Amino acid sequence: MPSTASSSTTFSAERRALARYFLVGGAAACVDVGLFTLFARELGLPYQPVGAATFVLATLVNYVLSIRYVFHSGRKLGRRWEIAMVYVVSGVGLAVNAAILWAGVEVARLDLLAAKLLATGTVFFWNYLARRLLVFGAPRT
Repeated sequence: MPSTASSSTTFSAERRALARYFLVGGAAACVDVGLFTLFARELGLPYQPVGAATFVLATLVNYVLSIRYVFHSGRKLGRRWEIAMVYVVSGVGLAVNAAILWAGVEVARLDLLAAKLLATGTVFFWNYLARRLLVFGAPRT
């Protein structure tokens, strides 16, 4: 019968990485939502371009914090490909974010901030899984 110690250790490491990514994602989400609120709600700029700009800036914050605290940079890809793939993954996330934001505001008639929080929460899981599986590989232990 195979030992479960290895799978238990792997699961525990994955949980710790997800918790660290949650904190990293939380910091990036604060940048995203904070700037979005300032520019879209307070200054009245159009929410879609503001949402795209703040999402891209938050992606940069997320990348820098992720390679510091969650993932090993350069393990799977060279630095240039790694950064490019992070932005590809984020591009998909941006499309999902924009679609949820649009549907929340225009279809469901949610408050602007509620729609943004829903979009951000959904894209969090896409970002972690795609970065874990496609960009970085195994997380830091």
